[in-house]
Amino acid sequence: MIGADAHLLIVDDDERIRTLLQKFLIRHGFLVSAARDAGHARRLLQGLDFDMIVLDVMMPGEDGVSLTRAIRDRSTTPILLLTARAETEDRIKGLEAGADDYLPKPFEPKELLLRINAILRRIPEPPAAPTVPNLLSLGGIRYDTERGELWQGDEPVRLTATEAHLMRIFSARPGEAISRAQLVEELGRGDGQAQERAVDVQITRLRRKLESDPKSPRYLQTVRGSGYMLAPD
Repeated sequence: MIGADAHLLIVDDDERIRTLLQKFLIRHGFLVSAARDAGHARRLLQGLDFDMIVLDVMMPGEDGVSLTRAIRDRSTTPILLLTARAETEDRIKGLEAGADDYLPKPFEPKELLLRINAILRRIPEPPAAPTVPNLLSLGGIRYDTERGELWQGDEPVRLTATEAHLMRIFSARPGEAISRAQLVEELGRGDGQAQERAVDVQITRLRRKLESDPKSPRYLQTVRGSGYMLAPD
């Protein structure tokens, strides 16, 4: 889903940046709504469905990380954080809160457009009732490799766009260790140690949905010196 099919929410307290981003993204075929702060964004989210949220971290009142955490408690809508902070730890906090990606300020609008489209391409289709799927069994969890859906009993397990992409990568190679560098490349992120740490955060989040004891993972294992491996029953 890209371009005119997607409705974006831009949240930034800087009116100039908010207006520039809105005009730029509209020119590239998106439907765009804008909010001036977290409270305004919450009101819009109560009445509208969005395909993606582009959210500034540093805002007066409730900041972007706190709002990300609140959104993620009830929604898997992809979130891209805009942050003026260069420190890796601050970016990791955003990912731990549930963001799918981050983009440090200042940035080129073209890079923002590329990031948005890359995330939107990873959005899984809404879950449907399973028929005769090709399943991987992960204890009480099962993964439909054809539909890219995760189920616990008769209930779908919500996955973010990044988590769904990771499951597709791992399920294509069950029992095979995949390095962090490979995962970074297949997720379409830049290279570098910070991006590998970001993958570690996403793995931690995914384990919470797969494992009965995420601290001692049985199904999404760490293979020392090699990376991560999905080990279905």
